[in-house]
Amino acid sequence: MTTALALLLAYLLGSIPTGLIIGKTFFKTDIREHGSGNLGGTNTFRVLGKPAGLIVSLIDILKGTAAVLLVLLPWFSDTAIHPLVLGAVAVIGHMYPVFAGFRGGKAVATSAGVLLGYNWMFFLILLVLFFVFLKLTKMVSLTSILLSVTAFIMAVGSHFLIRPDIPLILLISVLMLFIVYRHRANIGRIRQGNEPKISWI
Repeated sequence: MTTALALLLAYLLGSIPTGLIIGKTFFKTDIREHGSGNLGGTNTFRVLGKPAGLIVSLIDILKGTAAVLLVLLPWFSDTAIHPLVLGAVAVIGHMYPVFAGFRGGKAVATSAGVLLGYNWMFFLILLVLFFVFLKLTKMVSLTSILLSVTAFIMAVGSHFLIRPDIPLILLISVLMLFIVYRHRANIGRIRQGNEPKISWI
């Protein structure tokens, strides 16, 4: 029962539609009706501007972190579930939120939050690489895909060179598949050469 409750809470945390809440509360705008129609930080930046985009991205990150840290709460301290499983469930909630008609984000920010809650150094390295890739590609979508592949390579390397961690490898493998799948339309536009590029970096 405790495990089921933890899984449900992780999903509900992930399901919080941050972009929808910020858009409707402060801008009277449903961002699902603008831009890419996505509820994530990138579309929020595009539709509502930088401050809103930053807030949405930050909260979406913290959703994943909160899910991983649920095992630290007294109510879930005796559960045998691995914290990364809770993180993965939160990412699923972010992609398919019950509070927003199962139309959510593309898994990137909440996936990052899962890593932040589990291994903050891993997260910081990937954060730096995010801006490096973004500077080189000018495309958030391509940067996100490249970062997921890089995270997988790092997890495997860390497993063999620093500390064995099969759960981390499995999680990042799943997150990589999530991110690539959710960006399939972007991949098509990248191949055609018409994927939108940013100019602020």
